[in-house]
Amino acid sequence: MLNWGVIGCGNIANTFADGLACLDSGKLIACASNSMQRAHIWAENQKFQHDIRSVYNSYEALVNDGDVQAIYVANTHNFHYQSIKLCLQNYKHVLCEKPITLNAYQAAELFALARKNKCFLMEAVWTRFLPAIRSLQKILADNVIGDILSVRADFCINPKLAESHRLRNKKLAGGALLDLGIYPITFSSLVFRGPPEKIQSSAIMDTTGVDERSFYLFEYSDGRIASLSSGYTQVAPCEAIISGSEGYIRVPQFFAAQAFSVHIQEQEPQTYSYPFSDNENFSFEIQHMQDCIQQGLLQSPIMAHDESLQIMQTMDLLRNQWSLKYEG
Repeated sequence: MLNWGVIGCGNIANTFADGLACLDSGKLIACASNSMQRAHIWAENQKFQHDIRSVYNSYEALVNDGDVQAIYVANTHNFHYQSIKLCLQNYKHVLCEKPITLNAYQAAELFALARKNKCFLMEAVWTRFLPAIRSLQKILADNVIGDILSVRADFCINPKLAESHRLRNKKLAGGALLDLGIYPITFSSLVFRGPPEKIQSSAIMDTTGVDERSFYLFEYSDGRIASLSSGYTQVAPCEAIISGSEGYIRVPQFFAAQAFSVHIQEQEPQTYSYPFSDNENFSFEIQHMQDCIQQGLLQSPIMAHDESLQIMQTMDLLRNQWSLKYEG
């Protein structure tokens, strides 16, 4: 039984708490926020699922709790690096909500610290751990659609955000890329199993200085292509299409995939379904991390340190093409 604490008491922390409640291999015993009132309200809201016995108004107090073994970092992007470092310096295992840091330099430093202190550190990209995605990877490995030639994936929303919202706030490392674009980029990496050889991109910038819509064209070896996009000011189908020499695969809601369909020329389409409830969204990545720790591993074979670094390096290059820089 792994004892968990949470840094940052917001919406994404609720999703983590729901996922952990679906498992019997871990329990949530502590939380911390810069606001004691917010921390107490969050803990009170969790009482039907978790017995949170320790509520802190500083992250330092949480990492000094000797009963807490692992910490989920759920604050805004700009605080991830500092929060993870604090946890690792106090020998806590860490699951950090994506993106793990603001840039590859920060990520590399933290992975080195995790290895030095013998702590498990993983970026929480929940898509990678979903049963449908794990099954999809096997289908691809078996060459069911022949040679994979291209990927198209888009993650666009338009929730009419206020200018103060974190997605539009440059000081909080907002923008479509780090929050939404990481999903199609991750999907492309899952399919092609490596970084692109050539990257072209463009971005439409918000008045707040971050990318509100961004578009990425990745070229891989042997003429393989990925056409990707993300944005928070337009509506588009959230799906991925993998095209091969013998057929294609359609993945609706690919970032939260519960099914995909395989279309082979002159054959009836075949659908593979792996349903789960909303409460289980993060349970797959949490269980995986707990299994890894039980086995004595310091990193995940599914979301390895090098994979997180490669994705971060790609996003660094994209932001450099747009001259978008964050503090830190």
